[in-house]
Amino acid sequence: MDGVAKFGKVAVLLGGRSAEREISLLSGNAVLAALRASGVDAHPFDPAERNVFELATEGFQRVFISLHGRFGEDGTIQGALELMGIPYTGSGVAASALAMDKLRTKMVWVAGGVPTPAWEVLTADSDPAAVVARVGLPMIVKPGREGSTLGLTKVTDVSQVRAAWAHAASFDPLVLAEAFIAGRELTAGFLGDQALPLIRIEAPQGNYDYQNKYFSDETRYYCPSGLDAAKEAEIQALSMRAAALLGCEGWGRADLILRDDGSVQMLEMNTSPGMTGHSLVPMAARQAGLSFEQLVLRILEMAHAG
Repeated sequence: MDGVAKFGKVAVLLGGRSAEREISLLSGNAVLAALRASGVDAHPFDPAERNVFELATEGFQRVFISLHGRFGEDGTIQGALELMGIPYTGSGVAASALAMDKLRTKMVWVAGGVPTPAWEVLTADSDPAAVVARVGLPMIVKPGREGSTLGLTKVTDVSQVRAAWAHAASFDPLVLAEAFIAGRELTAGFLGDQALPLIRIEAPQGNYDYQNKYFSDETRYYCPSGLDAAKEAEIQALSMRAAALLGCEGWGRADLILRDDGSVQMLEMNTSPGMTGHSLVPMAARQAGLSFEQLVLRILEMAHAG
């Protein structure tokens, strides 16, 4: 079967129950519009409003996952789709679960020789002064299993640690204190086994938070990144290795910091990145010669059944 007819009836999963629902709706609707513009028989499906097993009873033959955060990016929906035998986009169950869990991502990366900032688990009983002594200041306090910088605080004084923990813990009981790394903020997307061009990010006051990530017009994105070709290739290779260690498939995006001394610190891996007007993978794909519609079709083409 040629063309888009081979995809059959496609569901775009969007919305969902996570704290990132708002962004997922933006991503999903952009993907839905692109698929329909390409002639794909695509339909929106919100797992927060419908039983996910209706995907099987309604004859969907392929699923494009545009969910972000828990219950969408953490392996749970991937497992349900595998039970139903429906091919889906992005990484499988194990890689999705690992990448969503920042603590275990770091453990895998350290074991595999990928540099990542020093950290420790923060609890209600942690001694703030002891944590600061070990991790240093400034530091980032964040939920262990959230995305989009939700629940994240940059701590510059020991007196802020408990409040930062409480804020992060309101999103997830697993909280990490991570050394703050100064340098250039970069993101490295990939599509299949192809590394996409790097994007350099400059946020207002260096604060790439939820608002500046999705809604600010002041955040600046540079693609090409401005790095020399050898350094860009080195970082792309490291990002692809970081993704491979986690078992990522299909597409995704690594977030990292390039320090002034030329060393790199890997921060996080996203297995279901944003596809909004401010999103980074579409921007990098455009630099590589792929339109948004072409990108979406390529991702759908790589859908797998587990």
